[in-house]
Amino acid sequence: MAGVDRWDGGAMADLENPGDGDHGDHVVLVDHDGRRLGTWPRSTVHTEETPLHLAFSCYVLDDAGRLLMTRRALSKRTWPGVWTNSFCGHVRWQETAEEALHRHARHELGLRVVDVELVLPDFRYRAVDASGVVEHEICPVYVARAGGDVEPNPDEVVELAWARPDDVTAAAAAAPWGFSPWMVEQLRAFDAAGRPLGRA
Repeated sequence: MAGVDRWDGGAMADLENPGDGDHGDHVVLVDHDGRRLGTWPRSTVHTEETPLHLAFSCYVLDDAGRLLMTRRALSKRTWPGVWTNSFCGHVRWQETAEEALHRHARHELGLRVVDVELVLPDFRYRAVDASGVVEHEICPVYVARAGGDVEPNPDEVVELAWARPDDVTAAAAAAPWGFSPWMVEQLRAFDAAGRPLGRA
């Protein structure tokens, strides 16, 4: 898989040609401009040389303006047991990021989300887990409202909490090691964009 994210348009025997078929649980590999190249099985894509792929991240607020925080399941391969934003996930070949967002909201949280807004369309990051596994994503960031009760999937979420966005932002700034690296970077990006989380 080495060098997939630096693909130059030539042949790549291991990269799946999407066509119109069902590729099961997969991620969509992209070049540095975000152009889709093909798919890779999600079960094997994350290594020490994870190629650039498509994802999304979402911050869910309730009617009181509180942010839903989730703790990743202990069975997760990367960042197990780490507190992070409401949910995130990978985009499938025939999906938009927003379609993937609604699918993951149902799967991970048993939740319907409404008032979905794209806030950081160009966010991307690369991070290395303590085990050496890399996450490397083009990852647009959304804010949404909870449209019902949360019923977390234990395979995805081990704990959850509702918190004031300002408190979460302050905690992540004071102790970034206590949260997922993408959330820490995204909170900084919210501020840099003049859109602190939880404020219109």
